[in-house]
Amino acid sequence: MPFAQGIPSHDTLNDVMNALDGGLFSGAFTAWVEGLREDEPDIVAIDGKTSRRAKGGERHPLHVVSAWAPRQRLVPGQEKTDAKSNEISAIPLLLERLHLTGALVTIDAMGTQTKIAETILARGADDLLALKDNQRSLAEEVALFFDTPEQRSLAPFETTDADHGRVETRRHRVSHDVAWLNGDRCAPGEPRFPGLKAIAMAGARVERGGKTTVARRFFLSSLPLDAPLLARAVRAHWGIENRLHWVLDVVFHDDLMRLRTDNGPRNMATIKHMAMNLIQNAGGKHSLKVRRKAAARDHDCLKALITGTAQ
Repeated sequence: MPFAQGIPSHDTLNDVMNALDGGLFSGAFTAWVEGLREDEPDIVAIDGKTSRRAKGGERHPLHVVSAWAPRQRLVPGQEKTDAKSNEISAIPLLLERLHLTGALVTIDAMGTQTKIAETILARGADDLLALKDNQRSLAEEVALFFDTPEQRSLAPFETTDADHGRVETRRHRVSHDVAWLNGDRCAPGEPRFPGLKAIAMAGARVERGGKTTVARRFFLSSLPLDAPLLARAVRAHWGIENRLHWVLDVVFHDDLMRLRTDNGPRNMATIKHMAMNLIQNAGGKHSLKVRRKAAARDHDCLKALITGTAQ
């Protein structure tokens, strides 16, 4: 502003987005977020999202792994996956960009890999990693452990939510008895996951419309956490779906983005995260969609968002 020569045309902006180096732009975004976040991170959730109409290279849909700070509702950083790879290769690159000292990093089962766990510990953070079929034997062993009479006799930490005719009761158990997981599969006494301090279980019983469903999830952690912290971390991780991915789809229409040239898709994903952080950081009682429209229609409101002076 004030754009004395006029606002750049659509084609000019498109050329700029395509030409910008995606890695450098993403790194600049991460450095900028450092000025918005609180001094000490709390929980950082890592998860991926696919923009189905945008192309990330070789005709593959754009897939971006994002970090989410649920307490502040900010995106600290993101990393695009390569066309012929998956989240396993992108997550360590994203972790290297982030300030993680003192944080608890939560990742779905895709990221339950020893290399990723080592990267988190090297960054001064702790991990909470989900166990599923990608670590089938380990998941089965942990499930059998929590089915032993000694574990079943312990009172779990319970939380209950009731909304729209749906009642969900969640039960959380944590055990710090992990010595039995140090087997002789690779070398005597070598742990299967570095720094392992706890194993955990989160069970959910959902009642809706006269039907009841029961599910259990299992976790590994390098932090000797307790059951209340486990419950908070599991709920916080779920927030990346309904507070980040849902917002990108509904407010920013991410699945309708059709950029397919050069660095354009990756850079526009960064721009959307930047816009979302600005709107979230501004606060206010109105919804994100209303605040976004207000910024589009009022230059003073837009300037206040960009400069961080919005009330």
